[in-house]
Parts: sequence; structure tokens; C-alpha cells
Amino acid sequence: MAPRKIKINLLFQILIAIGLGILAGQFFPVWLGRIFATFNAIFSQFLGFIIPLLIVGFVAPAIAEIGNKAGKMLLLTVALAYISTICAGFMSFWVGDSSFPHLIHPRQLGVLDKGSDLIPFFNIAMPPMMDVMSSLVLAFILGITLAYLNGETLKGVLNDFRDVISMTIGKAIIPLLPLYIFGIFLNMTMAGEVATVLGAFAKIILIIFAMHIFLLLLQYSIAGLVARKNPFKLLYTMLPAYFTALGTQSSAATIPVTLRQAVKMGVSEGTAGFVIPLCATIHLSGSCMKIVACALALMIMEGIPYNASMFSGFICMLGISMVAAPGVPGGAIMAALGPLASMLGFSEADQALMIALYIAMDSFGTACNVTGDGFIAIIVNRVFPTPSTPEDEEATVLLES
Repeated sequence: MAPRKIKINLLFQILIAIGLGILAGQFFPVWLGRIFATFNAIFSQFLGFIIPLLIVGFVAPAIAEIGNKAGKMLLLTVALAYISTICAGFMSFWVGDSSFPHLIHPRQLGVLDKGSDLIPFFNIAMPPMMDVMSSLVLAFILGITLAYLNGETLKGVLNDFRDVISMTIGKAIIPLLPLYIFGIFLNMTMAGEVATVLGAFAKIILIIFAMHIFLLLLQYSIAGLVARKNPFKLLYTMLPAYFTALGTQSSAATIPVTLRQAVKMGVSEGTAGFVIPLCATIHLSGSCMKIVACALALMIMEGIPYNASMFSGFICMLGISMVAAPGVPGGAIMAALGPLASMLGFSEADQALMIALYIAMDSFGTACNVTGDGFIAIIVNRVFPTPSTPEDEEATVLLES
């Protein structure tokens, strides 16, 4: 019998890469470090090339599919998901702007691109076919028009293109990410910056986790008021979905559990079957919160100027650009790289560090997204009540008892 292959998930691969990068940075000669710097330079060029294609490939088919399901329930679900996502982002900015300057010393980290002697031996330019804003405009034009036209041919092409981008991320980018992260932390260690980065972000991670808990309590307090049910019992009912998402790190893989727990909260099977799968791709409050907090912390550390207006536009764009990205491992942060670069001015090294930080906390963000889907299902179920099954009525009695 052939020996079983041991599969290590992406989170552990990233953690191993960070550890090895820090260790190797203590003794690697500059010439050896430059080999990895060369790989990173080429890989970052490829990332920059693929980001606009990712936005078109994910956002356009998602908008087209949503538009085909015209109806008030759909509009309410999409509106609630988007509002919840951007509100989480604004809360993250407000908390970070108030607390991070007390935890992080401004300009305590030099600009990552200039802190090391690791200069690539060579680079290969891969200019993107369009910039991020152009790709978003194109995605909206294609998605909105296809939602109202019977263009099955073009729709099929877009769906195939989405599969191509998904396969490229899954088969090429994700497997090489650990090596890319290794190179980034090797670079930072040899530049003497890694201790500063890790020390600062250890504090930030604790704040982000506390914000996740507060967000879920707030969401279910609102849901409890709307449904006239005990919010703590509602949230307790959704805990199996939360812990399943911690393990799977995937909103899509957690859908069966989220559906079951939503029905146990008293949401009708019909409403849950519509809202939960849809929210798994468009409701990203936990992910938005993480990205905004990490981006703000990094900007403070590097002394990059920022303001509320800059982050307002970034948060609103982030809620759109991440649509449908959770179907791909690491898809949310990949989709966020475009707005990070174009709206916040993040360099390639900054984006690489964002990838590492995001994936290191991926489980908690996914769990927050998934658990929050139940809050949206409760509100939609209250606004658009559907005939209850005996199982729905039994769940309602249990929650109210």
C-alpha cells in the first residue's frame, strides 16, 4: 500500500516559512539572500499582473449571477451584507486610529523596500493589462449588463475565465506563497526589522480578536431585537458554525453547518437555503476588519500619512472587490491587494507582509464571517417570513424558552 502523503494546511506552511525566514536571516550570506530576493521580485511582478484579472474574473460573474436573481429578498440580503462588511471596516479603523498609536511608535519601522541589502540579481517586468480601477469598472459594466441581457455565451466565457483565475491562484500562487513569505521575513531579519514587526503585530492581533467578539455580540443584539429573541441564545446556537470555520478556514466548506444552525435559530429552511450560501461569498465583515486593522498598523509603523477620507474610500472599495473571493484559499487578501496598492500606496513588500499577517489570522476572520451570516438570515427571515416547517417551529420554541 502506498504511503499516505501528509498534507500541511496553508496556515502552518506560512508559520513555518516565517520561522525559517527569521532563522535563516541570522546566518545567510548576502549572495544567498539575493537568490530569494530575485524570486520575490519575479513573483511580486506576477501578483501585480494577476490582480486586475482576478477582480474581473471574480466580480463580474458574481454581479451577473446576483442580478439574475432579482427580488426584494436578494436586494435586502446584498444590502445587509455590504453594510455589515463596511461597518466592520469603519469600526476597525476607528478602534485602530484610537488605540494603535499608543501601542505602535510611528516610524519605528523603515520602509520595507529600502531596509535591506538584498537586491535581486535580475527582474522580469510583467506590467498588468489594466490598472485596478479600470478592472473594477470593467467588472461592473460586464456584470450589470449581463444581469439584464440573455448573453449566455459571454456569461459562459466569464465563468470559464473565473475558473482559470481560481486555478491559477490555487495551483500557482498559493503553493508558492510560503516561499514568498520566507523571502520577505529573510529580508526583514537581515535588515534588523523583524523583531519590531512581530512585537507590534502581537498586540494588534489581540485587539482584532477582541473586535471580532464585539462585532458578533453587536450583530446578534440587533438580530435579537429584530426577531424578538434572546441574542445570547442565538449566538450560542451558531457556535458550531464558528468552530467549524476555525477548522476548515473556508466559508464555503462551512455552509452545511451554517445552514443547520440557522434553521435551529428559527430561520425557515427556504430563507436559510437562499441567504446562507449567498452570504458565504458576499458577507466578509471579519475579513474586512482584519485587513483594515493590519493596513492601518503597517502604515503607522512606516510613518505613512493617512486620514479618514482615504480609508473611507478604501473600505467601500474593499467590500466590493472581495465579492466571491472566499471561494479561493486566500482569495480575500488577494482581491484586497489591488485597493491596498492603488488607494493606500502599499509597496510590494507591504503587500507581502499583509498576506502573511492575514493568513496567520485567517481562521478567526472566516469564523466571524460565517457566524455573522446567521445574523443576516435572521433579519431577512423576519422581513420576508415564509411558511414554517415543524422543525422551524420547534427551534423557535427552544430559543424562546
